[in-house]
Amino acid sequence: MNEALLVSTVLLWIVVLVLLVVVFALARQVGILYERIAPMGALMLDSGPKVGEAAPSFTLPTLDGAVVDVGTPTAHSQLLFFLSPTCPVCKKLLPILKSIARDEAAWLRLVFASDGETDEHRAFVERAGLQAHPYLLSTELGMAFRVGKLPYAVLLDEHGTVRAKGLVNSREQLESLFTAKELAVPSVQGYMTARTARS
Repeated sequence: MNEALLVSTVLLWIVVLVLLVVVFALARQVGILYERIAPMGALMLDSGPKVGEAAPSFTLPTLDGAVVDVGTPTAHSQLLFFLSPTCPVCKKLLPILKSIARDEAAWLRLVFASDGETDEHRAFVERAGLQAHPYLLSTELGMAFRVGKLPYAVLLDEHGTVRAKGLVNSREQLESLFTAKELAVPSVQGYMTARTARS
């Protein structure tokens, strides 16, 4: 009886050790896979002002009558977020944008931009709770940055220089704009491509 119990205990310990080795190997493979398939950043289009260039300069009225300077030196970086009240992806990103603006308030200001009828946008701002951030209606602003698809974001530094830009559909793509600024690269895709080429 004692012999059978001893054999079964030894066998169970062997099984536990084998399972630990398997879990370690799987965790290692997941890490390698994550490196190979890194999250993609915002899709940067080759139009409009290039990363590293000065942004077009504008002084524009907001929906509530204030004035916002875009592309000029300011105390904070600006995240221009181009959206439409009828864009479902834009609406999905609004809580994420408000959270980012709150968390990064020490160095970043969020500015919404669109074009169209003022009344439609006023109602949208009310529904979405965007009153805390400037909301610009300007066809010229979108044309200056060559915004062709939405949602589109442009990150300007405090000198009015374009630091990152692109189509954004998720939190990861929004955060990739900040990563590109920190790494001083035009885009996360370009960084990852260059890094893979060096490996």
